[in-house]
Amino acid sequence: MKRIFRRIAAIASAAVLSAGALAMFAGCTSNNPEVKIVYSFNGNTYEVEYVLSRSDAPLTVQHFIELADAGYYNGTCIHNYTSTALYGGGYTYENGELQEKDYFAEVKRLEKEGNSFTQSVYIKNNNEKVPLYTVCGEFNNNRGYANANRENMHSQGALVMYYTDKSESARDISVVATPDDDHEENRYYPMNSATSLFYTYTGVANNVTLDNKYAVFGMAKDYQGQFQPLLNAISDYTSGLVDDEETEEDESSFTTTVDNLQLDTLDHTEETFPDIGRYFYSVRINGQTAGFKCPVVPIIIESVTVEKY
Repeated sequence: MKRIFRRIAAIASAAVLSAGALAMFAGCTSNNPEVKIVYSFNGNTYEVEYVLSRSDAPLTVQHFIELADAGYYNGTCIHNYTSTALYGGGYTYENGELQEKDYFAEVKRLEKEGNSFTQSVYIKNNNEKVPLYTVCGEFNNNRGYANANRENMHSQGALVMYYTDKSESARDISVVATPDDDHEENRYYPMNSATSLFYTYTGVANNVTLDNKYAVFGMAKDYQGQFQPLLNAISDYTSGLVDDEETEEDESSFTTTVDNLQLDTLDHTEETFPDIGRYFYSVRINGQTAGFKCPVVPIIIESVTVEKY
């Protein structure tokens, strides 16, 4: 039976080091941390190791590690499955329905439990700096971040930080990527609005256009040996659906298309950010819509663990 999905909102933003995160970052012993993501699909699990790159995207890597250490990603799912990417990190399944995870409320709760997060800030008219819990877009189109001499680009197996498109009015909102630097230039919010969403790039051809727009911050350690088996299992399952004469017509492919989903509805609301929520009102009201290709059988992110710092 075709799944019914609730309205989905996705969000994303810019980044900077908080005091606690800065201390952890300074104490890092490796330029290439490693994480392991355990995916489950159709009763089987698939462990995929990724090697991250601090030289490519230091803020993004630190932000991702902090979320992983806080357990944020455990139990989330792949909400959008395409021929070139698997998108995850922002949604869960509850009672058979895809449910948005309230990123901002969750990270604020985790912060109260002692976690710290690398994040950008919004500067109010009185020069007060307000944390946004979002990470800076470390890619070429976001001025000051060149793609030259990077370790990783958009090639098969790339781990990429994702953010959703914002309305034109969001360009009126400026953020600062590093609040500890008084000389840091203001940046447009849309390109500095990444939260927890990420994807693994599965395209065969390298994609320079995506390199300019999204931050690649890691690479699958053994794509063919660890990630490809998951894709093969999905392909086998899809073939079985097509061959099954009793399968309902709307289940004869692996994804269900969900169109016209309003984005950014939880982006800095007055409830979560009483001091600055009003500044993001136009982003929520005029936010873009999106269409996702949701798997008919959930692909769950069981856990994300840091294997090497």
